[in-house]
Amino acid sequence: MNEWPIADVARAAGVTSRTLRHYDSVGLLRPARVAENGYRFYGDAEIARLYRILSLRALDLSLPDIARALGDEQSFADTVRAHLAALERTRSGLEQRITAVRDTLTALEEGRDVSIDDALAGVDDSRYENEVRERWGDDAWERSAARRRALSPEQRRADDDRGRDLNAALRDAAAAGRDPDDPALQALVQTHHRWITDQWGRTPDAESYIGLGELYVSDARFAAVYGGERNAAVIRDAMTVYADTHLR
Repeated sequence: MNEWPIADVARAAGVTSRTLRHYDSVGLLRPARVAENGYRFYGDAEIARLYRILSLRALDLSLPDIARALGDEQSFADTVRAHLAALERTRSGLEQRITAVRDTLTALEEGRDVSIDDALAGVDDSRYENEVRERWGDDAWERSAARRRALSPEQRRADDDRGRDLNAALRDAAAAGRDPDDPALQALVQTHHRWITDQWGRTPDAESYIGLGELYVSDARFAAVYGGERNAAVIRDAMTVYADTHLR
């Protein structure tokens, strides 16, 4: 049987040894054996499984979803099918917004009047409200909205700046290739969890915090904040690691 040390596997797969160790710790990819000195070795079966894991990661699936997909072929097909449906919904929404913005621009260039509804059709922030109400209930939205209304204009600007700075730090950490369990990224996620606690008016539990991370990937508006779906997926996985470690 062929066998390769973790460093060679990581280099060939374009990931870090820390990522492979994390996959081991969450039960996603066990090494074929661990030597007495602690070195991990991977065989043909593990390499084949890693190939499937990386293929699913390329679809920006979360690690729990990947674990379920690897359980059986039907689960794999269902997971890919569900992800495709989510991507198509995102594409449809983006196409509608692009059309709205293009129509508004054409009207402006032709000197025609543009209604406020048409002007704002491409930036419909009310969908954030609908998303929160659907995922976390009316109370979550009302608490967040009430908190926002209570802030002075100066406090709102400071609150917005705090959020932008934190999101930029998360984006840069993900873009730099940090692994989900990287201590520096986990420290940022801890700060993010505290910030979300302030925004929501309550402390998110593991399920709601993991769900928020999924939203960051599935919704193109949120993904754009972090520089695209790939960065958002890293942040989502880091949020999952934090939730599993500190919120359960």
